[in-house]
Amino acid sequence: MQVDPEKAAGTSQYQRHTYYFCGLGCKKKFDANPAQYLAPKPQNFVQLSASLTAPAPVHAQPQAAPSVEYTCPMHPEVRQLGPGSCPKCGMALEPSEVTGDEPNPELQDMQRRFRTSLILTVPLLVLMIVEMLPNHGGGRWIMSSAVAWIQLALATPVVLWAGWPFFQRAWGSLLNRSLNMFTLIALGTGAAYLFSVVALLFPNSLPAAFRGQSRMVPLYFEPAAVITTLVLLGQVLELRARSQTSSALRSLLGLAPKSARLVEDGGNEHDVPLEEVKIGDRLRVRPGEKIPVDGTVLEGASSIDESMLSGESMPVEKSTGARVAGGTINGTGSFIMRADRVGSDTLLSQIVRLVSEAQRTRAPIQRLADRVASYFVPAVILAAALTFAVWAMYGPEPRLSHAFVNAVAVLIIACPCALGLATPMSIMVATGRGATAGVLVRNAEALEVLHKIDTLVLDKTGTLTQGKPKVTSILSLNGYSETDLLALAASLEQSSEHPLASAVVSAAKERNLQLQRVGEFQSITGQGVKGRVAGRTILAGNPALLNSAGIAMDELTPRVEALHGEGQSVMFIAIDNQPAGLLAIADPIKPSTADAIKLLHAEGVRVAMLTGDNRRTALAVAKRLGIDDVEAEVLPDRKAATIKKLQSGGHIVAMAGDGVNDAPALAAANVGIAMGTGTDIAMESAGVTLVQGDLRAIVRALRLSRAAMRNIRQNLFFAFVYNILGVPIAAGVLYPFFGLLLSPVIASAAMTFSSVSVITNALRLRKIQL
Repeated sequence: MQVDPEKAAGTSQYQRHTYYFCGLGCKKKFDANPAQYLAPKPQNFVQLSASLTAPAPVHAQPQAAPSVEYTCPMHPEVRQLGPGSCPKCGMALEPSEVTGDEPNPELQDMQRRFRTSLILTVPLLVLMIVEMLPNHGGGRWIMSSAVAWIQLALATPVVLWAGWPFFQRAWGSLLNRSLNMFTLIALGTGAAYLFSVVALLFPNSLPAAFRGQSRMVPLYFEPAAVITTLVLLGQVLELRARSQTSSALRSLLGLAPKSARLVEDGGNEHDVPLEEVKIGDRLRVRPGEKIPVDGTVLEGASSIDESMLSGESMPVEKSTGARVAGGTINGTGSFIMRADRVGSDTLLSQIVRLVSEAQRTRAPIQRLADRVASYFVPAVILAAALTFAVWAMYGPEPRLSHAFVNAVAVLIIACPCALGLATPMSIMVATGRGATAGVLVRNAEALEVLHKIDTLVLDKTGTLTQGKPKVTSILSLNGYSETDLLALAASLEQSSEHPLASAVVSAAKERNLQLQRVGEFQSITGQGVKGRVAGRTILAGNPALLNSAGIAMDELTPRVEALHGEGQSVMFIAIDNQPAGLLAIADPIKPSTADAIKLLHAEGVRVAMLTGDNRRTALAVAKRLGIDDVEAEVLPDRKAATIKKLQSGGHIVAMAGDGVNDAPALAAANVGIAMGTGTDIAMESAGVTLVQGDLRAIVRALRLSRAAMRNIRQNLFFAFVYNILGVPIAAGVLYPFFGLLLSPVIASAAMTFSSVSVITNALRLRKIQL
């Protein structure tokens, strides 16, 4: 809903101010005085721009505008600044990002309303019980008319004050043409209350079909008040349960220490609040302390407990030059670190932000529930109308009384909220649980699709291996020494970003070799590099590069085949169009890789390796690890094509990689999995990120996905079955066979706990073993 300035213009009691529009962007405009729609603290609307609203009261105190963005777990497209309720489903909005243990204003309000309504409803129940007792001494202890007025006095504040948010949300659902649970609640309780008021004040205006044997018109103040109280109880329980869905993120936020030990240039040390730490500060981390921010170890060494990031309990050894993450726990050593990332840039903050965003995304399976829910409320209203008509025509006397009670029971028992909550609650809990196990899920779709995969494609360098190749041997020819060959190759490779290039440069630096400037540098995709160093033309790469230059390396074939058989990569070096030798480079396999592949096989996943390395090298690595398929000598621009080829064969494919050249393949896969130790572009292209790059985390992600989907199906089954059975029972389908009718109060209790049960089931995901 949006303010229409043309209709509001010219009204003297309004001044230019801030107006709000519906978070759904609907086009409905005011057709009357806009003051009826505006309030000092608007809800369900998002701030847009300056327009018209009623002036503030003279003595009103200025209030700071809310700065925290809230959104709906069922409809993440609905966003606004400050708390409120969703204009589509009526549910209370939640902060878009978890920031701590701040009180929930919606929960506080519902608790206050529930306590008040409970105090007033208990006497109503007592009066109802007394009214049901047989007469003693020829009369009741209190006149029936007096009891009726007492019931009115007690029920009115319960229904009209404590239950007022339900009527507000119901009215909003009508304005936004999005009927929801609160539409049904308001219809049921409002009808019961208004009927009772009319019956009390104007009993003769009602048909005789409403009167029983006593010729008295029945009153429904107690059901109206009890239903309101039970719904309020359900809201309190639901809000409490929903707050627990982000408990994993709050626990992560709580890991960050409140202060850091700053080491000044003169050597003095003192504690400073964490907010005052700046990039470049030197910080001391003592034994047993939490690391304050992300940074690099400058002095000292220790073992770090990184289980809060990786899910692995084994400490990780850190020494000079190693990177450490804020929130992880130092062991027995002491060290000085440099602050590299602070505040919202730390890994811990990024994890919380990423998971918060993932919790607001929608899984494809949610579409089924959305489709059903869109027709559900109109269908329930129609069912209530049919129930009233059937009982009014064919029911026992008093027919209209029975028809009214059963129609109200149908309205109250139906709960589209349970259908809507089934998927988002499970997604929220599952993504939070994944974050504590080192698995960051970018969106709900990735979490849903992951459980279906049957093939996992792994990049070799940086995924199966440590991504830190080392030069293992040097073979020189034509009078060049090993030192000269390495120095020339390293001088050329220092301009390259390839992982093998960094290995060559590192080997030269370890030998303290002097590197020279490179001229006419050229990188040839999939082959290698060439350039001029010290007046010589240098080529470094695979056989294809040398063949294109007409340089034969036949004499090295036996040695090359032996190195490939050991799983080592070979870099050929040519100087001035003559073969000069080769460098053997090996990238150590991660210690966890073999175990991870065994676990993946146990989960029924076929593992394939995709690499640009020589085929013999790739086969040697695959044989050692037990990998099922190998695609070797694949150029970077062909990796995505390989993924699509597998998909065209009917496979559901996940791809795990860490480099820039893996990004297209990660995007092409059904689910992309990025190593947290890799490049940012790889992580942006992936649906799942493994914080520490440990392949065993893929197994945890797979188990998480399967558990989440199982939980969602359980929730949807319960919600569907509840409504399929509940509505007919409330309509009285059992009455002809067993003489049973469902009281609106019992229907209210069932409706209240249906949503709570769905959320409680979703919360079980916090305890799953990964």
